[in-house]
Amino acid sequence: MEDKNAFVNSIGSLVPDLGSKLALMHAHGEQFAIVSAVAYLIGVPKRIFENENEPPKIEIYQKLDSDKRARIIRNLCILRTRLERYFLKICQAIQRENRSMIGMPEYMPIDVMQQLKDDGIDIYKNTKDPSPFLFSLNQNIKDRINNCRSLFPAWLSWDYLSKIFIMPDGMTEEGTKKAAEIFYEHMQYYPYQLYINWIPEDEGNILYNDKRFVTLLYQWNNDEFTDMSLVSDVGENTKANIYSFIEDSEKCIFIVDCENSDPYNLCAAIRNLDSEKLSKIGKVILFDDVHAASAWEMLGSYIDIPVEYIMIERLKDNKSLADVKVVARTCKEFYKNNVDSFVLVSSDSDYWGLIEELPEASFLVMVEHEKCSYALKEALIKNDIFYCYIDDFYAGGGEEIKKDAIRKEFAGALKNALDLNIYDLMDSVLEKTRVKLNQSETKTLLKQIKGQIGIEISDDGDVTIRYKGKK
Repeated sequence: MEDKNAFVNSIGSLVPDLGSKLALMHAHGEQFAIVSAVAYLIGVPKRIFENENEPPKIEIYQKLDSDKRARIIRNLCILRTRLERYFLKICQAIQRENRSMIGMPEYMPIDVMQQLKDDGIDIYKNTKDPSPFLFSLNQNIKDRINNCRSLFPAWLSWDYLSKIFIMPDGMTEEGTKKAAEIFYEHMQYYPYQLYINWIPEDEGNILYNDKRFVTLLYQWNNDEFTDMSLVSDVGENTKANIYSFIEDSEKCIFIVDCENSDPYNLCAAIRNLDSEKLSKIGKVILFDDVHAASAWEMLGSYIDIPVEYIMIERLKDNKSLADVKVVARTCKEFYKNNVDSFVLVSSDSDYWGLIEELPEASFLVMVEHEKCSYALKEALIKNDIFYCYIDDFYAGGGEEIKKDAIRKEFAGALKNALDLNIYDLMDSVLEKTRVKLNQSETKTLLKQIKGQIGIEISDDGDVTIRYKGKK
């Protein structure tokens, strides 16, 4: 590894920008959660999930197969694909042999039909006419696909994704015939030769990984997907360098400048690293500032490393003391507590002075693309100090803390916006109406009124507290 870094740095000294790129060159880790869920729903056979060389993951199959919502859509899609693929043969068997679709296991799998029936889906009213049967399948898929929305991350456009399950004009002869013609002509391009609603092209395996599928999905809708951290993770080389740094240390801690870092990216980064290999980390010290994101104080609930949270007060509103506190505490940990290795999480180039003044300590620096200066990266490369981008890690690991941070802030903001006391309000009402009520009468009346108070939210987001009782 030392030889590799020396080579990278030698190039970096000649062509700094190229050296910066080479210092962190890696193949991003592939993610398969989304494609595995899509594969399950459209009916990809279980044996594909069980094959470790195929993208869909068996653990996703097992999870979704226990979910009635997902299982229903999967079985409906399986029957639709089989009906599309063998429509002519099914029609011939009905006409020539007087068979029903329930009695054609070679075309319509009995176990799938039975499972749908067990799940309360009755679509077998007319099993001797394939067209109404196909209409019923399409109608059920269209009516039920939204039940699966929560199986996918909130950031993924549900409008784009749900469309691939819905056959255009799928309840008409014309619509189903057109879909069948496209399917027959281009079947080799469909994922695992299963029906979906798209314009088929030779795209290879569109379910190869989440990055490929989501990128294509947005392109099909004349849109562009840009946040690749949501669909890919850093490569194994980056993770290996982090693990090696921790393993080589005697005593290691995280030092986090909250003002110059992102809590969601850091949470995602830590959660996407091997917790066993992070067990040597003594703690994470957070140096928070009133102007930093409010989610920092929640981080300790989402990672398995002890967190020490320090809120730094400002003597002047326009002057942060975070950098001074970080430097002082890092020196204290090094000289007094015998910490020899620091994972410094900050994109602030001012900390280069700290790194220079502690040459006997080891540093690994975690930065962010948009916040980190060229000068800092160049200095790190020239001094053979490994750095990585926390916003390159798979962002899915930070979704939970994002949602909880929003809920917490929203609850506080709502309370402040609607900060009123109903008794004070009633005192004002009684004064204006010149009505006198004793305390007992007031409480009784308010108890009746409270049941008639409701909150209404308009399509534009305007909130109105409305009294719905008699006026």
